[in-house]
Order: sequence, then structure tokens, then C-alpha cells
Amino acid sequence: MNNFKPYYAVIFTSTQSEVTEGYPEMAETMENLAKQQEGYLGIDSARNDNSITLSGAVGITVSYWESIEAIKSWKANTEHLLAQQKGREQWYNWYNVRICKVEREYEFKLD
Repeated sequence: MNNFKPYYAVIFTSTQSEVTEGYPEMAETMENLAKQQEGYLGIDSARNDNSITLSGAVGITVSYWESIEAIKSWKANTEHLLAQQKGREQWYNWYNVRICKVEREYEFKLD
């Protein structure tokens, strides 16, 4: 029997501005910092440069957390707050954040 325990996903969808100086370094720093947070479970990220909108390429990052409290703690992290501010001021034209409870999952893997 599977011991699946529900968890949460934070889905961050964005379009970047033309100003990306410092963004790759900050993204790497934030990923490494998130990994150190209590309740962090993992991350998936993709940017589709072939799907150009009026605002730029669409990017999606999904981070996985054990609880809503862990998500709140991550959002309030001082270094993360600085990155959020810089994102609004410089790196993003638009973003959307969705928080979802994952109650079931399954996967396929070709061996």
C-alpha cells in the first residue's frame, strides 16, 4: 500500500522583462535557500522560449511543500523577500502565484 501523504504545490507562472541581469544567479541562490527550509520537498521549473507572448517567454516554477505553514515561512524569508522585490522592480513583467493541495499523484516511467 502506498503511504502517500498530501502536500502543497506553489505554482509560479511568469513572463520576464528584458532586464535579466543578475536573475540567473538569484534564481540559483533562491533554489539553494529553499532547499534548506523546513518543509521543502522539491522543485520543477521550465521556461518556454518558443511560446513568446507580448510580455516575453512564459516560465513556470513549481515548488513542493509539506504544509501551508512551510510556504508562509518561505514567503517571509528575508532573502526571499529581497528577491521578490527585485523581481517586481526589475525581472518580471507579470507573474501569478497559485497554491494547491496535492491529494493524489501518479507517474509513468519507461524503463
